[in-house]
Amino acid sequence: MNSSRSRVRVHKTFATILLLFLGLFFIVVAGRARASETRNVIVSILPQKYFVEQIAGNRVHVTVMVPPGANPATYEPKPSQMKALSEAQLYFSVGVPFEKTWLPRFRSVNPKMAVVDTRQGIELYPISSKDRTFLPGKGKLLDPHIWLSPPLVLIQARNILQGLSCQYPELTQSFRANFHSFANRVIALDIRLMNLLVGRGNGAGCSNRAFMVFHPSWGYFARAYGLRQIPVEQEGKEPKPSQLVDLMKSIKKLGIKVILVQPQFSTKAAQILAESTGARLVVADPLAYQWDRNLLEVAKKLRENWK
Repeated sequence: MNSSRSRVRVHKTFATILLLFLGLFFIVVAGRARASETRNVIVSILPQKYFVEQIAGNRVHVTVMVPPGANPATYEPKPSQMKALSEAQLYFSVGVPFEKTWLPRFRSVNPKMAVVDTRQGIELYPISSKDRTFLPGKGKLLDPHIWLSPPLVLIQARNILQGLSCQYPELTQSFRANFHSFANRVIALDIRLMNLLVGRGNGAGCSNRAFMVFHPSWGYFARAYGLRQIPVEQEGKEPKPSQLVDLMKSIKKLGIKVILVQPQFSTKAAQILAESTGARLVVADPLAYQWDRNLLEVAKKLRENWK
């Protein structure tokens, strides 16, 4: 009788241990399955993160290489970001300087990662220290700041849609619906900026079309709305005293009232120009995450100071 009870207890104990083992096994397997199904996407800058999230929603996890306040020209990835790269399926490039050096390395870290160039279909212009920024030419450094022009963002969004749909075809319908919604918002923003800066519709527009900026980030924005960008920076460097004098003359001659500065660069030269001419410094971060809100705020600041 006691022997029979002992055998029952042994069987129950064994069954309990087996159930616990199987439970742990399925938890581990499920966890690994979820990890393998995670959709990891990498972008270079924050505005791209905004674009991808508008199209993909919460269906993908987006990692940004260049954090807030960092300069894409000098940035180097951190070990944690390299780990994220090793687990990513997709990288959206945009042409910022660090990509030239690092994209080949990223590919070597993760050969299976697809790289989509969001500049496809966009006519690029050379970035220049002169105010003739948009004269196309060979052998010149191309301006990467295409995300600051709503018409060009529509093209980038289309490239993002295609990249996401190719990588995750099961979500194509969702991506397309989100893309159309985002495209409508971009078009609405473009019309609003046109009214503010050009004067169509109910907007009065701006008679003075020139503004000064330390780093020539706003060339495509200026081109979209008939404005004129004049950079303070001379060939990527702070202007010399003689060049500052020339810039002061340009400010007075053209009646420039606004000098845009951004967190990623020194404001010393811009402050000297503002103090000497009465022009107003306006902070405008071309790398801000809230892309639409950012462009609208910059346009409003330009309009207010042009009155």
